[in-house]
Amino acid sequence: MGGWSAEREVSLSSGAGIADALEALGHRVTRIDMARDVAARLAAAKPDVVFNALHGSPGEDGTVQGLMDLLGLTYTHSGLATSVIAIDKVLTKNQLVPHGIPMPGGRIVRSAELFAGDPLARPYVLKPVNEGSSVGIAIVTENGNYGVPIGRDVEGPWQRFDELLAEPYVRGRELTTAVLGGPDGPRALGVTELRPKSGFYDYDAKYTEGMTDHLFPAPIPDEITEACMSIALQAHRLLGCKGCSRADFRWDDERGVDGLFLLEVNTQPGMTPLSLVPEQARHTGMSYPELVQAIVDEALREAGA
Repeated sequence: MGGWSAEREVSLSSGAGIADALEALGHRVTRIDMARDVAARLAAAKPDVVFNALHGSPGEDGTVQGLMDLLGLTYTHSGLATSVIAIDKVLTKNQLVPHGIPMPGGRIVRSAELFAGDPLARPYVLKPVNEGSSVGIAIVTENGNYGVPIGRDVEGPWQRFDELLAEPYVRGRELTTAVLGGPDGPRALGVTELRPKSGFYDYDAKYTEGMTDHLFPAPIPDEITEACMSIALQAHRLLGCKGCSRADFRWDDERGVDGLFLLEVNTQPGMTPLSLVPEQARHTGMSYPELVQAIVDEALREAGA
């Protein structure tokens, strides 16, 4: 848990909850706040299984997965190749869109290009190619505060990232679906609608209590619920996800099923008290410790233990 990504604090919160749950279940737990000596610490711990509660790079992008593969360790969640693809929004599209998964179009732009003109018609979204938790996202609107064209000195992700993904803005509602592996294969747990009080589901809205209303089951038509669960499950399988994943959607409710778009698949979903996967699991009758144990059990099954 922990590490040095932009999502460090979320990871520490996830890790603390997971460790407490594992200890309550009777497991012997070693808590590792990841630093540069992580390989030595993992080797010294000699774990039966590593619960990967890291978020962002290098814990979610294949780096730590490759390290653990080299050390011959069994670990939770997705493996190296899946992690490399899923954290990169462009690689994810390349993998999923040819199979009919609906995702917004868009293209990669150099941040410096934005100061000369818009890459897409407004409104559009700018986001880092490989960050999670809504880190560094900007919605560029006709009458926004970024300027026309975007001002070089205006605060935004173009000041932190050399390249950004530009996508058409999808109006409408924020939906999310968790997928959990099990002995009979992965299953989608349901659909939550997220209604941020600020109007935008950004990092603060995700992790500050009271800033977002979570509606489960989402008050949406059955066909949209079924489409979200089907797409989330298909994406989980196509990417080769293990343990649990979370698929995030935007739904333009004026367009029916044609207005539903998958935004990304998170291979290391948060496990904090406010996180969506534990919340959906709880609504399906699974306690937090049972969810943690289910993720460990799949890791051991995958390893043939």
